[in-house]
Amino acid sequence: MTKTIGYIIFGISMLVWLLIPAVPFLGFSVGKAAAITTGLIVAGEITFYLSIFLIGKEFLVKIKNKFRRRKAKTNPSSEESESADL
Repeated sequence: MTKTIGYIIFGISMLVWLLIPAVPFLGFSVGKAAAITTGLIVAGEITFYLSIFLIGKEFLVKIKNKFRRRKAKTNPSSEESESADL
């Protein structure tokens, strides 16, 4: 049950993060847009860490491994160019 709640909170966290780029187009003043964006960032971070707490450490490890694989796939060309410079 707690993992289900954790996954729901994780989904909410992703929705909050996806709302941030839309804020400038909603017609708020600059000050209000900055305040809303700051609030969304804080809410996104809190909900993300709360979801990790509820789901468990293995979920965090899965997320880290996905980013590491993506980074490893994109870096071989840059490593080749660095060795060619030497």
